Amino acid sequence: MSDEADVIVVGAGLAGLVATAELADAGRRVILVEQEPEPWLGGQAYWSFGGLFLVNSAEQRRLGVRDSHELALKDWMATAGFDRPEDGWPRKWAEAYVAFAAGEKRAWLHQQGIRFFPIVGWAERSGYGPSGPGNSVPRFHITWGTGPGVVAPFQRRVQEAAANGVVTLKFRHRVDGLTRTRGVVDGARGAILQPGATPRGMPSSRDQIGEFELRAQAVIVTAGGIGGNHEMVRASWPARLGAAPHRMLSGVPAHVDGRMLGIVEAAGGTVINRDRMWHYVEGIQNWNPIWPNHGIRILPGPSSIWLDAMGRRLPAPLFPGFDTLGTLQHIVWTGFDYSWFVLDQRIIRREFALSGSEQNPDLTNKNIRLLLQRVVSRSGPAPVEAFKRRGADFVVASTLDDLVRRMNALTGEARIDLARLESEITARDREVDNPSTGDQQTLAIRAARRYLGDRLIRVARPHHLLDRSAGPLIAVRLRILTRKTLGGLQTDLSGRVLGADGSPVPGLYAAGEVAGFGGGGMHGYRSLEGTFLGGCLFSGRTAGRAVAAALS
Repeated sequence: MSDEADVIVVGAGLAGLVATAELADAGRRVILVEQEPEPWLGGQAYWSFGGLFLVNSAEQRRLGVRDSHELALKDWMATAGFDRPEDGWPRKWAEAYVAFAAGEKRAWLHQQGIRFFPIVGWAERSGYGPSGPGNSVPRFHITWGTGPGVVAPFQRRVQEAAANGVVTLKFRHRVDGLTRTRGVVDGARGAILQPGATPRGMPSSRDQIGEFELRAQAVIVTAGGIGGNHEMVRASWPARLGAAPHRMLSGVPAHVDGRMLGIVEAAGGTVINRDRMWHYVEGIQNWNPIWPNHGIRILPGPSSIWLDAMGRRLPAPLFPGFDTLGTLQHIVWTGFDYSWFVLDQRIIRREFALSGSEQNPDLTNKNIRLLLQRVVSRSGPAPVEAFKRRGADFVVASTLDDLVRRMNALTGEARIDLARLESEITARDREVDNPSTGDQQTLAIRAARRYLGDRLIRVARPHHLLDRSAGPLIAVRLRILTRKTLGGLQTDLSGRVLGADGSPVPGLYAAGEVAGFGGGGMHGYRSLEGTFLGGCLFSGRTAGRAVAAALS
């Protein structure tokens, strides 16, 4: 195998695959370096639900959703909250990405063979009025085939290029440093790791069997974020969110450890916005884990009652499916690292979905029969029911007093008071029947059901939680789940990594999560969701095309 090429791409996740495919299409010789085994192509994207942010799509229009580039950009900027001098490039990346999502993105993906589920989801709903953060309209498009369906066309393109001799794939090659000649990044060096058949996502061997050094005219780093490295997460945790939680679940495998950030810094690159991260508050321990401390996120509809660890209802608009960052801040400031959903069988059947390709076999395997069962079944989706039966964080009871007893037994502390919880639920049930209610969650549920997609498959008809015919009652302990890095390597609109003086580091590019999905943090403080896969697609494409043009 050759140790020289036009370009080295570090990391075979989605951004790396897209960049490599674009380079290969332009006739550039590429070495794609990946520390994990070959079956792991696609990285974190493989495990994802496959949600993509699109603006004014055909799917939206069919459902009567009125969206536009202007509205999406307004929502993005209100959500991002850019407020730092170093946010210049992130803001430019955000503007470019929203234009892409409102323009050629869907057609480009369609050309790759990617198709979408017809119901558009409404993630990160806006609850703060017309000028506040969140999505004003539904924009979360689920890929038919989930994460693997997003990865597949780019994996195929890369493997075809490898078969044609344009791309060289080097698995089990861990990059430990970047090389420079006269100030230009021109290669990578590191360790060759012990090969093996480790199942995707599980910790692979770090035993070294050799060393390598590769040379190229440019290097693109697409090495992911820090979510699997809880020490780094805690070190970067912002004081504005309170003290970092003592216990967190991992929403990504352990190899998502942030190593390449320090390696690129040593080569002259700059990391900005380290304190901006995106961690979920609806995490549950996976009863059938793949990686260490494996957590799964619940994708909730708006009807569950959300309580803190002491049984107090979270304030408006911190409802399920609304403000992730605001809810995280609220929960952490309570001094506890968990909260509760309280709901019933009727709600869990309609409103609970689980993030992850492996938790959605109907969508992932494009199985229409299973999908119809999800819609018509009187129980919840099979993976949800499995968690209800076997998950450590689920409590099921036929009466409220038994539910409270089991909730307190699960945590080992009598923090949930039966009288208080009964009062909260009774008040909530009373507002369901009040046509003039001022209860903000009840109003939010009614508003959600005015959207056809939510009314069809996502939001339960309002009803009394204490109605026995809707039971049993269910409580779910929710843990904080590490997931995405919003800051990262500062890049310009060509994906060139910038140094401390703001000028490009010659020969060095970055894309994907390691670059904050573009610019060092195109999301700012918050995400509108469906934008992480899309950010990898867009920044990987941008970097690949820019390098191909620069070498022409």
